[in-house]
Amino acid sequence: MGEIFPIRLGTSGFSAEGWVGTFYPEKTQPKDYLRHYSWKLDTVEVDSTFYRTPTESTVKNWYEQTPGGFLFAAKVPQTITHEKCMEGCDEEMLLFLTAMSNLREKLGPLLLQFPYYSKKAGMTAVDFVGRLERFLPKLATDFRFALEIRNKTWIGPRLLDALRKHGVALARIDHPWMPRPSQMLSEEITTGGFAYSRLLGDRYGIEKITKTWDKTVVDRSREIDEWAEVTKTLRMRVPVYTFGNNHFAGYAPATIDALKIRLGLETAMGASSE
Repeated sequence: MGEIFPIRLGTSGFSAEGWVGTFYPEKTQPKDYLRHYSWKLDTVEVDSTFYRTPTESTVKNWYEQTPGGFLFAAKVPQTITHEKCMEGCDEEMLLFLTAMSNLREKLGPLLLQFPYYSKKAGMTAVDFVGRLERFLPKLATDFRFALEIRNKTWIGPRLLDALRKHGVALARIDHPWMPRPSQMLSEEITTGGFAYSRLLGDRYGIEKITKTWDKTVVDRSREIDEWAEVTKTLRMRVPVYTFGNNHFAGYAPATIDALKIRLGLETAMGASSE
């Protein structure tokens, strides 16, 4: 039997409407969210960095609030991925990496999340990969990166070769515009030295049902079963990072607990699983 690599499971963000009294104790203050979070899960995908680069003091505070062995993943700012799409953003990238380096050994992968590009957007697969091929060689090699696209027809040899050459992981996501995770299990799609999975779901669909995020409102048991099998396969190749979003089923902590149960891991809370 070959090596079995570690799995890190967490949520996208550590603050959400409805988590106090469910995931966090009653009356928990925002300044204490991360501390309570880190008692239950050993990794988090920071969502706030997508909107702006955090200050040095903020990042140092994240470090100080969490125990040894905790890891932060974080989204690269949208200025780089959405507004400039990898061109003319060297200064912004340096500013972001400098801030995030204050996490030291607690810094995990950084996610380059790109939007869906419609024909009206004027960005083709060829254009995108061309930008990527110019951008990736400039990335600092002492950081780990994952890349998310939302155009399934763009997954091809040239994109995968560019990612593999620079050790960037292609993120597997649960999203209507992308292939199912079980369809993305070939060795060639594992382009980095780790696997990065995101249980995203249908944001617009679920926000018609809820915006409070305190309980599961959609039964995604079948999808969680699929993710569990995919994770079991991936961990035989590389370390796996998986993050659940509230939009997946309504309550990210319950989604991650349900996945942990499928994987035979200790759960983060006493709430019932999906």
